[in-house]
Amino acid sequence: MSLPTPLPASHAVHQLRVVLWPGDAPVQVPVLPGQTLLQAALAQGVEWPRSCRNGTCRTCLGRLGQGRVRYSVEWPGLSAEEKAEGCVLPCVAHPLEDVSLLPP
Repeated sequence: MSLPTPLPASHAVHQLRVVLWPGDAPVQVPVLPGQTLLQAALAQGVEWPRSCRNGTCRTCLGRLGQGRVRYSVEWPGLSAEEKAEGCVLPCVAHPLEDVSLLPP
């Protein structure tokens, strides 16, 4: 049994723009179907802080500069206030549209 061939970047559903440090130029990353923001970034060699990958440790905490996400877990480790401020946990966040990810 062979493994499925990954989809090329041209089949991405959405684009992720990642800014690693304030003032840096954004890195454009394709997000393939089923990928979280963190998975997409790491697949393209973008190093973003991470640890648990299940939405509880908050190591990957970032901020959405634009766009909307849905979470793969019912209660990601964010307060209502943090969500209102645009905080996001990329390890469990899936884009609903093109998004930009900024440092917290």
